[in-house]
Amino acid sequence: MPSCMEAVRAEESGYGDNSIKGIQDEELLDFIERNLQDVDPALRVILSVDNAFSIDNLPQPDAYRSRYDGIVNLRKCNDIRGLTGFFCAVNNRLEAGGMFITCVETSIYRKERLYKKFPVVLNTLYYTMDYLAKRVAHKLPVLRNAYFFITAGRNRVFTSVEILGRLAYCGFEIKKTKRINNYLYILVSKREEKVDLKAKKYGFLFRMERAGQNGKTIMVYKVRTMHAYSEYIQDYIHATNNLDKGGKFKDDYRVTFAGRLFRKLWLDEVPMIYNFIKGDIKLVGVRPLSKHYLSLYNPEVVERRNNHKPGLIPPYYADLPETLDEIMLSEMKYFDHYEKSPLRTDILYLFKALRNILIKRARSK
Repeated sequence: MPSCMEAVRAEESGYGDNSIKGIQDEELLDFIERNLQDVDPALRVILSVDNAFSIDNLPQPDAYRSRYDGIVNLRKCNDIRGLTGFFCAVNNRLEAGGMFITCVETSIYRKERLYKKFPVVLNTLYYTMDYLAKRVAHKLPVLRNAYFFITAGRNRVFTSVEILGRLAYCGFEIKKTKRINNYLYILVSKREEKVDLKAKKYGFLFRMERAGQNGKTIMVYKVRTMHAYSEYIQDYIHATNNLDKGGKFKDDYRVTFAGRLFRKLWLDEVPMIYNFIKGDIKLVGVRPLSKHYLSLYNPEVVERRNNHKPGLIPPYYADLPETLDEIMLSEMKYFDHYEKSPLRTDILYLFKALRNILIKRARSK
């Protein structure tokens, strides 16, 4: 199986020629040909580089343009230190709508490879040690400098979500993904200008923008249950996965293994008590939603939502609707009752929700 480095006949400078004749893997060749067929060969470049400096110092494609219509980098993202800066550098060298192809060995593909490489039992032990060394170590302040000194940032472990999210964060729209051998190849187009973004830091707790009463934006606190940069691919997840029962995204692979456990035990909701104490939300009320999710709602429901403060325990847990339409009907019914008798309605909905949570084991997915 050819590696990303072996797939292209690169020159000593690290740059390949602008044709694709040097690519040896037929499946990869077909992927690039199909997706860059409308790009003038003189306005594209095929590379195998691992730093933003190489992107910044690309020669002009011609005497009149400093930007390209297509860039392909065959060095896997796992070996690129300063990945956010690298993606921003690519963004800055592309024309609006320009195409970019990159590749990554995802954590899942890496696990598959290592489990095949070693015998049973030993493969689990090796994979665990590899994961801790290549995925966890550089995230710990006490080990970060030593890790990068030893490894130069190469062969890190990334999830597909983090790479897709970083690309979206850096101004790209995700067009297509395809597994070729043991790598995930990603095709994106330049959506907006991104000059110099810094890598974001993700901790155990995080806060997110949500729509509050009267359209006011509030910051809601939760335990992180998703991979880093997940919030930047919400549109992509909706376009490719749609909604499942309960109004959640179907097969949402942004949620981590630990995150699913936290959600089942309601631990991810605990920090929202701070929002309740601040007065941003009340005990019972509609769930505070992101702007994107709210855009899926009927305008009439959005208008009614704006008139009410969101809550910690939503009417969803009282009615247990399954589709988005049913969720909106449930919320409208709650508003109708609440506007007639606020205290009585919240008490009734609270007891119904607690009964479903404790007896029917209703949980956030």
